[in-house]
Amino acid sequence: MGSRRKARECALQMLFAADVSQTPPEDLVRTYWVELGDTDIEESARDFATRLATGTLSHTAELDERIRLRAEHWRISRMAVVDRNILRLAVYEFLHEPTPRTVAINEALEIARRFSTYEATQFINGILDAIKRDLDEHEPQTNVDLTADTEDDTESPEPPE
Repeated sequence: MGSRRKARECALQMLFAADVSQTPPEDLVRTYWVELGDTDIEESARDFATRLATGTLSHTAELDERIRLRAEHWRISRMAVVDRNILRLAVYEFLHEPTPRTVAINEALEIARRFSTYEATQFINGILDAIKRDLDEHEPQTNVDLTADTEDDTESPEPPE
């Protein structure tokens, strides 16, 4: 597993904890890395995980609105905690990170395969693909860093189903 995927998994764990415990982000990050975090994770991956988690938490309303528009017949609060946080994390990357959107979808799906169900993976894929299409049409990505994820994640992005 690449260090950036590991960082995304750590970010997801922080988001899950924040969602369940309503812990303030600064306390959550500190507690996560002291008590729960992988001690073998590289410093750059740790920084990436922290940036993803805190960024996602600070933009939750914006992210949830984008998800809500594409999650027909689903309220965010009724989604499984892990699924809604995988969605939030990926949409945060779409909007605020130089990760190619297709890579963000692929990473979200791989993480969903590990932490959620087969059906949830399909659900997540459908929502993220729809949000990506909306963004590609109205807000083309200009800040793409093609090297960040290919340096340590050997799997190529999957096309959306």
